[in-house]
Amino acid sequence: MKAGLLTFYHLHHYGAILQAVATQRALASLGWACETIDYFVNQDIRILKPPTTPGRAVTDAYNGLHYPALKRRWQRFEAFSKTHLNLTARRYESWEELRSAGLPYDLLLSGSDQIWNPTIFPDGRFDPVFFGTFSSLRKIAYAPSFGVAHVPEGMEEELSGYLAGFSHLSVRESPGREIIRAVSGREAAVVLDPTLLLPAEEWSSLAAERTVRGDYILCYCIAPSGVLEPYIRRLAEKTGLPVIQLCGTRRKLHPKAKMIFDAGPAEFLSLFQHAAYVCTNSFHGTVFSVQFQRPFFTAVAPAELQEPERSRTFSLLSRLGLTDRVVGKGDAAGLSDLPDWPATKKRLEEARAGAVAYLRAALADEPYQEAEEESPTREGPLLADRAHCTGCSACRSACPKDAISMARDQEGFAFPKVDPVKCIHCGICTKTCPMLQTREPKPLPAAFAAWNREADVRRDSTSGGAFSALADYVLEGGGVVFGAALDGKQRLRHMACFRKEDLWRLRGAKYAQSDLEDTFQAVKKCLETRPVLFSGTPCQVDGLYHFLGSRPENLTTCDLICQGVPSPGVWENMARYIEKKRGRELQTVRFRNKVEGWKNSHFTAVYDDGTVDTHPLFETEYGRAFGRALFLRPCCYRCPYACMNRVGDFTLGDLWGLRPDELPEQQQKGVSLLLVNTPHGSYVFDQLRLSRQPFPVERAIAGNPRLASPIAQPGDRAAFFAAYALDPFDQVVHRFCALPPLPVRAAGKVLSPEVKAKARTILKRG
Repeated sequence: MKAGLLTFYHLHHYGAILQAVATQRALASLGWACETIDYFVNQDIRILKPPTTPGRAVTDAYNGLHYPALKRRWQRFEAFSKTHLNLTARRYESWEELRSAGLPYDLLLSGSDQIWNPTIFPDGRFDPVFFGTFSSLRKIAYAPSFGVAHVPEGMEEELSGYLAGFSHLSVRESPGREIIRAVSGREAAVVLDPTLLLPAEEWSSLAAERTVRGDYILCYCIAPSGVLEPYIRRLAEKTGLPVIQLCGTRRKLHPKAKMIFDAGPAEFLSLFQHAAYVCTNSFHGTVFSVQFQRPFFTAVAPAELQEPERSRTFSLLSRLGLTDRVVGKGDAAGLSDLPDWPATKKRLEEARAGAVAYLRAALADEPYQEAEEESPTREGPLLADRAHCTGCSACRSACPKDAISMARDQEGFAFPKVDPVKCIHCGICTKTCPMLQTREPKPLPAAFAAWNREADVRRDSTSGGAFSALADYVLEGGGVVFGAALDGKQRLRHMACFRKEDLWRLRGAKYAQSDLEDTFQAVKKCLETRPVLFSGTPCQVDGLYHFLGSRPENLTTCDLICQGVPSPGVWENMARYIEKKRGRELQTVRFRNKVEGWKNSHFTAVYDDGTVDTHPLFETEYGRAFGRALFLRPCCYRCPYACMNRVGDFTLGDLWGLRPDELPEQQQKGVSLLLVNTPHGSYVFDQLRLSRQPFPVERAIAGNPRLASPIAQPGDRAAFFAAYALDPFDQVVHRFCALPPLPVRAAGKVLSPEVKAKARTILKRG
C-alpha cells in the first residue's frame, strides 16, 4: 500500500522538513510506503533575492555578510531532503499538473504544518492542492494546521466542500477542531505533531556528529524574544557555560553568543541532542527539547499567553505536564528547577499511542473513536484557571475548613492555594467562584454627571467626589463602609470605615490590586446589624455577592470602571524603589492628585520627613507603565466585567469625553461618571447630596472604553515579568518604565503613526 503525502518540506525550515520525514517514517512503521509529492508552492528559497523593499535590501546585506555559511546551510537542507525524503521524480507547480499526473497511490494524506492556513498563500485563500482536490483517491488528514483561530469571512462554504472529501480528519491544535466542527459539523481528532511520533532514539540516528564540544546553552528563536533574554543571561552567569545561538532571528540574544548560520536539519538535531540547556520560542525547538530531555525554557506570543487554550505550545506542554517551562508568567519554573522527565516520558508515550492509533485506523479506513483525554490530577477542587482567576478570594472566604489561602505568584498576584490535608472536597468553593458561574444580563443603567457639593471633599477625591456622598449616606444611617486604603508599608488593603473622619483613607484612585483578607467575612458580620457599603472592582463586588449567596437589602455596592488591576507585588517593589532613590520612607501616596486640575493628574509622594514629590502621573515611571497596562493581572485582558452588564448597585469612574463647553466650571475640579444599575441603587441615588446631570449612555461608553471591552495586552508584558522574576527591580524599572531619551520623545511628537509603525517593524527584525 502506498500513500502520497501533501505537505510543506522544501521551505528550508527545520520544523517543516523534519515533520515531513517523521510522517513518512511513521507510515513506514505501519507497513505503508509513502512518497512526498514535490509540489512547489510559490516559495523563494534563494539566499539572496532582488531587493524589492528596504527591508529586503537590509536582509540581503545581512545575508551577504554570512553568505558562505548560509550557502552551506542551503546545501545541507538539500542533502538531507535527498537522503531522508522519498520525493516524487517530478516537481509539480500547479493543480492542473497534478490533476493529469495519474499518481500511483492508494490514498492521499494531507499534513502536517500550516498547509490549511489560507493567509500564507499569495492570494489569501486555501490552496486546493493541500486538500487533494485534484484526485478522486481516498483522502485522510494527519495533523494539518489552519494557523488561524477563525476561517476568514466568506471561505466557510469553500472549506466545507474541501473537507467533505476526507474519510478521516485530524488536526494539530484544538482551534482546528473547532473550525472543522463549525464549518462541516464533523469531528476531528487532535493528534501530536509528526515529529513526536518518532522516539528520541530514531531522531538521534538522523543527527549529525556533535558539532560543539563541551556543555553549552542553546538559544533558538524564530522571532525576537526579549522574554528569554534574562533567562539566557542568568543561566550563563550561573553555569559559566557558553551560549550557542542557532540563527533564526538575526539579533544576538546574548552579547557573547556564538552564532551558528550553517546548521542543516541534521546539525539542528545534534545541537538539541547535546545541549545542557535550551532557550527557545520555536514550537519545534520546544518539541526537540522534550524529545532529547534537555532542560528548557520556552516563550510564546502574547496572544498565546492571553489565550493558552488556542496555543499549540501550551496544548502540547499541558498534555506533558510542562506548562511551567513557559516563561513570562506567574507560575514559570525557577532557573534551577528541572522537569520531571520520567513523568513526561510516560505522558508522551501515552499521547503517541493515541496518535498512532488514529493513523492506523485512518490508513485502514476503519472507524476511529478518540479516547477522552484524562484530566490532570488536581490536588484540590475545581477553581478558575490562572488565565481567568480574578483573585477575588470568594473561594477562600467560603471554605468551611479554612483549606484555601491566597498566595502570591512570581508576578505578585494572589491566587488560591488549596491545602490537600484540610480540603474535604465539599465543592462549596467551586459553587462560589464567580468565574465558573453564568451572569444574568441586566437592563442598561442610567448615566449621570455628578459632583460633590462639598469643595474640600471634592478636592481630595480623584474626580467628582461621588463616592464620598454615597459613603456619607451610609455612615449617617449607622452603617459601615468598606474600601481600599494604603497601609504604612504602602500595601493596599480593604478596610472598614465607621466614621466620616476616617473616610479620607478610602478616597482617590489606587493603582494596585487590593488585598481583601477577611473583608468578606467582616461584611457578612456587619450586615447582621447595620447597613454596609462595599466599594471595589467589579470582580470583587461579584465575589462578595457569590460569597454571601444573595443580595441583602441593607447592602449597597459600588463597582469601579476598571482598566485592570496592577500587580500589588510590583507596586510594593516600586514603593521600596522610590524610598531607596530618595533615601527616606514613604508616608503616603496619591496616585492621582488634582494639584494642577482634574485633567492633569499628578503622582504625589509624601515622605516621613514632610517633604513632597509631585509629577504628572504619566511622566513618572510607575504611571507610564500603568498607562501601558504593562503589569495587570492576566484575567484583566479578557475581563468579562468590561461591559455595561454591571454587577454593583452603582458604577463610578471619571467622566471623560466632555466637550469644552459642557460643565466648564466643573471640569477643572473634577466630574464623576455615575451609573445607577439597580432599583436599590436608584432609591439610594435619590437620597444623595450630589449635584447631578443626566448624561447619554453612549457618550459615557465612548469616554470610558472599559465599559465596552477589556484593555489590550501589551506585547512586552511577558518580557517585563520574565525580567521581574530574575533581575534586580531597579534594572527592570530602567528597562521598561523609564522615559525614553529626549530625541526619541521629540521624534514621537513629530513623526506620523505610520512612520513610527515602520520604524518599530525594522527594529524588531534586528
